[in-house]
Amino acid sequence: MTEARLNRLFAPDGRCLDVAVDHGIFGEPNFLAGIENLPQAVQTLVEAGPDALQLASGQAHLLQRTPGKHKPALVLRADTTNVYGQSLPPLRFAELMEGAVEAALRLDAACVVVNLLWLPGEAGLYRDSLRNVQRLKVEAERYGMPLMVEPLVMQPGRGGYEVDGDVNKIVPLVRQAVELGADVIKADFTQELEEYHRVVEAASGKPVLVRGGGRVDDRTLLERTYRVVLQGARGVVYGRNIVQHSNPKGMVEALMALLHQGATPESALKVLRAYSAAS
Repeated sequence: MTEARLNRLFAPDGRCLDVAVDHGIFGEPNFLAGIENLPQAVQTLVEAGPDALQLASGQAHLLQRTPGKHKPALVLRADTTNVYGQSLPPLRFAELMEGAVEAALRLDAACVVVNLLWLPGEAGLYRDSLRNVQRLKVEAERYGMPLMVEPLVMQPGRGGYEVDGDVNKIVPLVRQAVELGADVIKADFTQELEEYHRVVEAASGKPVLVRGGGRVDDRTLLERTYRVVLQGARGVVYGRNIVQHSNPKGMVEALMALLHQGATPESALKVLRAYSAAS
C-alpha cells in the first residue's frame, strides 16, 4: 500500500533529493539560519524543484498551498527532541507528535519521518525513540503511509552532542530500524566514506537517503554525495547545506544533476557556478 506514495517521493530513476526545512521544531535558535523567513525559503525551494521537502506539520501548508501538480513531495516530521543544543538539558527526550499519520494524510504527505536516537548513557532517550518508531509504524501501516526512520548515532561534543560517524555503531542501528519496519532509511555519512556500502547493505533493500548534517564547502558536499551514491545510496536529505547556501536554487540544481543526470562532482560544480553567474 505504500508504493503509490513512495512513487511520489522518488523520481522515476529511483533517486531522491529531499531538502530538510523542519529545523524549527527542535527549538534551537542556531538552526534557524537560512529559514528565518520560512514562507520565502519554501517558495525558493519549490521554484528550485527538488524531489521532496521535509517540513513539520505546522508549516507544511507552505508547500501544499502551491497550486498545480508539479511541486516537491512532502515528507512530514513526526517527532521532536532536545539533544541538538550547545549545552545539555538535565532531561533529554524524544517526543512523538499525536496523530502524526492522520496529519500526514490531511496534508497529502508522501512520507513521515521519525528519529531513532542512540546517545551514550541515554537509555531512556533510546527507549523513547524505540517506542516512537513502533507506535508510528502501527499507525503508518494502517493507512499505507511510508515510514522513514532516521537512525542517528551521536557522541559528546563541544557542550552538547554531535554526529558519531563510526560505521560499527551506525550499521546495527540502521538494521534495527529496518527490523522495526522502516520503509526508507535516512542515515549519516560514515567517517570513512568508502565504508558506506555497509550501511546500504544493512538496510536490506530499503532505500537509503544520506543525512547531510552541518555545513561543508561545495566541492566536499558534491564529492561525498557522488561517492555514497556509487555505493548504493538512493539519494540525500540535505538541509543547512542548501538553505544556508548563498544560492539555494543553484545548489539544488547541482545536486539534481548529480543524482538524476549522471553528473560528476566537477560537472555538478560547473552547474552551480553557471547558475550562480546567471542569477
